[in-house]
Amino acid sequence: MKPLFALLAIVLATSALTQPLPTKYGASPLELSSKREWEKQVRPAVMEFFQQEVYGKVPPSQPKVSFSVIGQGKAFGGKVYRKEVEMTIGTTKALVLIYLPANHKGKVPVFLGMNFKGNHQIAPDPEITISPNAPKGKELGDDPERGAASSRWPVEMITAAGYGVVTIYRGDIDPDFDDGFQNGIHPNFYAEGQTKPHADEWGTIGAWAWSLSRVMDYLEKDKDIDHKRVAIIGHSRLGKTSLWAGAQDRRFAIVISNDSGCGGAALSMRKHGETVAAINRNFPHWFCDNYNRYSGNEEALWIDQQGLIALIAPRPVYVASASLDDWADPEGEFLAALYASPIYKLYGKPGLSSLQMPKVGEADAEGYVGYHLREGKHDINSWDWRHYIRFADKHFFGK
Repeated sequence: MKPLFALLAIVLATSALTQPLPTKYGASPLELSSKREWEKQVRPAVMEFFQQEVYGKVPPSQPKVSFSVIGQGKAFGGKVYRKEVEMTIGTTKALVLIYLPANHKGKVPVFLGMNFKGNHQIAPDPEITISPNAPKGKELGDDPERGAASSRWPVEMITAAGYGVVTIYRGDIDPDFDDGFQNGIHPNFYAEGQTKPHADEWGTIGAWAWSLSRVMDYLEKDKDIDHKRVAIIGHSRLGKTSLWAGAQDRRFAIVISNDSGCGGAALSMRKHGETVAAINRNFPHWFCDNYNRYSGNEEALWIDQQGLIALIAPRPVYVASASLDDWADPEGEFLAALYASPIYKLYGKPGLSSLQMPKVGEADAEGYVGYHLREGKHDINSWDWRHYIRFADKHFFGK
């Protein structure tokens, strides 16, 4: 048996995919003959592979989700309007923070994403409600560090450009440590007698992604939000989350990944920087248990992360890297975006314009697949945001 078919046989033998997989793609450009072939044959198989083998499936029995506006007012000297919404998922409560231009007329397009340390840390706004799950400042004892992450969320710049910011604290949905899936939303989905997700069911990243779609449910009903123009964004592990959420939920009009690395935008088969084995060893809760099959065995992946990016087509997608962030493998992120570009061309949408990776401080973002390489470390800052706003301006308003 040839090596290619031997690997495919291993995947088929060890998975419970409902349909036989077509030809193995691995880490190669997705060159298909037609849009029909992609939509009817390949795309469903790609989606099922990621659901079954990587991020995990959402359990079939889902709890009730409800929303309640708990506060609103002005912020940033009156230039910004703040709204807070409590989202209840079964027995779990999470706070959604919304910032909009105070003088907006009509519905506002927004950037939606999770934050790392609590809603109160994205801005020095004393009126932001603090989640009881949010960490407290080390130097301030039990007092929270308001605005500690404001460099990652330039609210005034974003709202001045005519956009809103919608964010939710990741820890309100599921804590980012291996707790046996007991303290987040997972228990709300367990069947009788179940104590943890099945091997093909979601981990933390899957739960985070699902929750962002539930926030989208609310945004569709908010009279101030242009729900047809919602860009989902995430940095690092939350970039992995934004890509998976965007791949599953076509309501997200633009999908943005910032320094997401392995399991996000980077090709896993390169084994450069963060690897599948490193993820499963250090963060066993992120992905489904089936993902452990590919620890040190990336070659067995039926398709690499270019398939994840391609699932977003034909909606615009932006992948970004940082020059000093070798752990996230900038070249692997660029190649995944490049290898997904042929799927966009099937829809008549240009992907990346060049086969060459942009130089540090440059962007290739004229098509429906964007990429830039920022100078600096693993982070997200105003330089990144200026490019994301420009990308949104282009695709939302033709600017």
